[in-house]
Amino acid sequence: MTPDEAVERAYRECEAVTRREAKNFAYGIRLLHPPERRALSAVYALARRIDDIGDGDEPPERKLEGLAGVRKQLGAVSEPTDDAVLLAIADAKSRYDLPMDAFGDLVDGCEMDVAETTYATFDDLVVYCRRVAGSIGRLSLAVFGAAREPGANALADDLGVALQLTNILRDVKEDGRRGRVYLPAADAAAHGCPTDLSDDESLGRLVAFECTRAEEWFGRGLGLLSMLDRRSQACVGAMAGIYYRLLRRIARDPMAVTRGRVSVPAAEKLWVAMSCLVSPVGSPARVQGAS
Repeated sequence: MTPDEAVERAYRECEAVTRREAKNFAYGIRLLHPPERRALSAVYALARRIDDIGDGDEPPERKLEGLAGVRKQLGAVSEPTDDAVLLAIADAKSRYDLPMDAFGDLVDGCEMDVAETTYATFDDLVVYCRRVAGSIGRLSLAVFGAAREPGANALADDLGVALQLTNILRDVKEDGRRGRVYLPAADAAAHGCPTDLSDDESLGRLVAFECTRAEEWFGRGLGLLSMLDRRSQACVGAMAGIYYRLLRRIARDPMAVTRGRVSVPAAEKLWVAMSCLVSPVGSPARVQGAS
């Protein structure tokens, strides 16, 4: 197998991971032109590997060893390897100048999960959200060719906070059962909710409050759209639009997260993605209006 054939095979494996594992991310990726789609699939595949280590069933010390191993691999990503994901990342890095420190931020965030870090204030939570979600936004900007646009990285971070906060609200009960409490203790206290979020009634009030916060972060982060080309706009608009619809479902019935997992039907996700491809996304209002 020639080096070029090995890279092609590596990208195909990353795309297979993305199709199989990505629940919302894949809807946006598929709207990109093939080179950018392959590069973002590689980004997703490595991010998924890091997340899987942090979320796995191994004891904490083994998880930390695994994350340290990935961190070491990141420092040697340009060296010869048979690892398909790392091979694809190395090629994407050479083509798009991926900011590899963003993967380091993601590892930092996963280490916080392993440590079952709790958050006293919303500002503390923002640090975590920027590490685990804003990092992917910054990597995506490199692929989109917009990383040098003034203010683009900050807006990608803001949108990452919106998306991650939506994830946190959706998974609040499931995460609690795993010993992970993300919502800030100060906010919980202000809404009469115990720090372990065990009282559903007060948790509903807290979730409603955090939904308004997520709306504000969406409003800021979606300012990124104006900096992107047509296909990149469609990609980000689709992913953000799906998450925004999820947020609106939770906001309409905050207690729903105490009864089960809130989701957006697959047909609706596809409709959002196709709408973003067919007609220009244009502005934050265009994404947020379709809720």
